Amino acid sequence: MPDSGFFVPTRSFAPPEPPPRHPTVAPRGLPSAPPRELSRRLTLTSLTIGAGYGVALLLTNTLGAVGWEAPRPGAHGLIAAAIVGLSAAVAWVSHRDRMPPGRLLNLGLAYEVLVGLGMALQDNLRPTSQEWPLDEISWLALLIVMFPLLVPASPARTLAAGLVTASMWPLAFWVSVRAGNPVPPASAVALNSLENYIAAALALVPAVILRRLTADVQEARRMGSYQLIEPLGHGGMGEVWRARHDMLARPAAIKLVRRQALGLTPGTPNEAVLHRFEREAQATAALHSPHTVELYDFGVTADGTFYYVMELLEGLDLQQLVTRFGPVPPARAVHFLLQLCDSLADAHHAGLIHRDVKPANVYACRRGLKYDFVKLFDFGLVKPAWRHDVDDSSLTQEGATPGTPAYLAPEVALGSVEVDGRVDLYAAGCVMYWLLTGRHVFEARTPLQMAVQHAQAAPVPPSQRIGKPIPAPLEAVVMSCLEKAPDRRPSSADELAGRLVECGVAPPWSQEDARAWWRANVPPP
Repeated sequence: MPDSGFFVPTRSFAPPEPPPRHPTVAPRGLPSAPPRELSRRLTLTSLTIGAGYGVALLLTNTLGAVGWEAPRPGAHGLIAAAIVGLSAAVAWVSHRDRMPPGRLLNLGLAYEVLVGLGMALQDNLRPTSQEWPLDEISWLALLIVMFPLLVPASPARTLAAGLVTASMWPLAFWVSVRAGNPVPPASAVALNSLENYIAAALALVPAVILRRLTADVQEARRMGSYQLIEPLGHGGMGEVWRARHDMLARPAAIKLVRRQALGLTPGTPNEAVLHRFEREAQATAALHSPHTVELYDFGVTADGTFYYVMELLEGLDLQQLVTRFGPVPPARAVHFLLQLCDSLADAHHAGLIHRDVKPANVYACRRGLKYDFVKLFDFGLVKPAWRHDVDDSSLTQEGATPGTPAYLAPEVALGSVEVDGRVDLYAAGCVMYWLLTGRHVFEARTPLQMAVQHAQAAPVPPSQRIGKPIPAPLEAVVMSCLEKAPDRRPSSADELAGRLVECGVAPPWSQEDARAWWRANVPPP
């Protein structure tokens, strides 16, 4: 189903105001990689090393059991088993993604050193060759060179970790001599040690290259004073990213609006598009409802990319909530819709029509000590209610009909230009229907068929749709929002809120209910 807005996927469920669980500003000397990317890299690296040693250990024991000539496991096998266990522990810790990036990187570098120690001990279980000590490639040297490519660090840390890892070979050699191995010529010891220290120096090359590439990527990901950190989602209009300000600790979300979504085709006057983009952004920023997403900034980059900077919402949108947990109780649906009405009433009073109200654009958050706190976002399709001559094809849509088909008011589906805030109330009725049933008001194979049904077909009452009773007053409110004729719907968002209150759904959804639901289903990180 086409989506003209943005989708912000769930990742964590912390309140939007405090800093995220990982500091987004990297510690001094670290590459500014997203915490999740560092976690993913370390997880894959440790799993790969652990799997390699695990397979080698299994083959060694299997071949020995069937009579093939194979080295006895002994100390060699014990070291391999220890590396497998260490790798599993590091993979588990990094996969949980609970550490700040600085500590996570320290864990990765410590893991490199410990694996290097295991490799060096295995190398020195047998006496060093008296004739030609460098008769094979050192796996320890390969580890030192390759590890910075897998888990990148700053050049200084890469060199330090490489030198410490290289020093594991002399340490292991000393242990082997103390255990009874013969002492080889000093030249043999020097050559075996030297190759690992050379590898530590060579590891600086990929570290420096990655550092420069990271700086180039960071510069390319800059939007004014904001730095893009990691992608959060995408939709028909573009992408949304987690971002940070150069000076402020407050996290933010940036929506990058595709030029095609703004109607910027060859021959389109960019000044006119920019003027309307600025007007809509300023109108959205002027909204005062606490249940409307807060717009911090907006602008256009040097390459012509339009962007909005907004508060970062981390929670569940109502589309995800119902998809994952099923329809909500009537009292909770009323709780959500009253907050949605507050946002819509504020927008309509300012002369703005949202025109894309849908569950994916209504977010349920934990905000401070409040649970199930609703935020309406993506005002990218807003239209001044007092202007009926605005050319909608020039901004914030991809086709002739704005909005999402499953939540499209009949008059919009029929192409009417004379629309007002009641198109949002129709969509709010569709949202209530979704919350109560987990189903759309109409089902269809194509967007066109869906639009035709909204324009012509009579909706089935939600209680009949699911075969379960729904409070009659609440169902009557839902059906009144779904009236084909706008003048038969509630006249305003305030009137809709009043009707919802009058439904008297008991017991009401309380903060204690919301808190219990969140703690049971979405525990804090």
